[in-house]
Amino acid sequence: MFDSLASAAWLWVPCTLFAAAAQTVRNAAQRTLTDEVGALSATLVRFLFGLPLTVAWVAFLYWGPGSTAWLPDFNLPYLGWIGMGAFFQIFATAALLRAMQERNFAVAVTLSKTEVLQVGLFSVVLLHELPTGMAVLAMVVATLGVLLLGLPRQGQLLSWRAWCSKSAMYGLLAGAGFAISTIGFRGGSLALGDAVAPWVAGAWGVLIAQTLQSIGLGGWVAWRTGLGPIFRAWRTSLLAGNMGAAASLAWFTAYAMHNVADVRTLGMIEVVFSYLVSRRVLRENLSRPEQIGIALMLVGLVLICLPLGA
Repeated sequence: MFDSLASAAWLWVPCTLFAAAAQTVRNAAQRTLTDEVGALSATLVRFLFGLPLTVAWVAFLYWGPGSTAWLPDFNLPYLGWIGMGAFFQIFATAALLRAMQERNFAVAVTLSKTEVLQVGLFSVVLLHELPTGMAVLAMVVATLGVLLLGLPRQGQLLSWRAWCSKSAMYGLLAGAGFAISTIGFRGGSLALGDAVAPWVAGAWGVLIAQTLQSIGLGGWVAWRTGLGPIFRAWRTSLLAGNMGAAASLAWFTAYAMHNVADVRTLGMIEVVFSYLVSRRVLRENLSRPEQIGIALMLVGLVLICLPLGA
């Protein structure tokens, strides 16, 4: 079954959609933990508590029914790309969680979503992957939709002071960090070559990245504040970790299949998921700018998928 799927050019789409859905759940769990244990500890939970699920998935790929996986060639360029991605993922996650604690939350989250445009830029510079004209249009339209979604929240996006705030800085840094980490993980997949199945490349990428992140950030948190708080909140920590691992495995698999600009643009559907869930829980009606914003995002997501039918 795995061998027959390896040639499916469209498979990056369901992988990305699943990753976005799992990431929505992870973000909600991490947001709850941030106020309880702090931004860095909540960031660590994503990696440390997700590691067992990643190990189990790698084991299944090698010893599960019908497995044909083999050990990839872990060359130095590969390890360098994965190490870069792991570091910037820690940086970006901590910046985003820190932004969530600031007053101008709408501005911070909106700026973090400029990640998609930054991914397009960094992929050209570092990976020499040129997005198509349709992809650029989709990225711009979807990003404009995010901006409109931010407008109704307390009118903060109309305030110059909000754009110059500490929250805005954290949001922009989070977007840049996520963009560079995405480039690192895509670079790692490319360094392994086409001989490795996408899910095998993705699984090993997540496993190595999470191990580095758990050791590095775990040591820092243990020294600064101790690990007790995250283990006392083990239920929420497990939820955040497992959903984070599931999302990462799907993201990495999509990166191994397709260029990162398209993957991250389609991944912006996470914003729609989060927004609609929030409105559903709060039972609030969508304003006209919010409706237009969601419509623009959906148009962008459709545009990014159009080449699949070509």
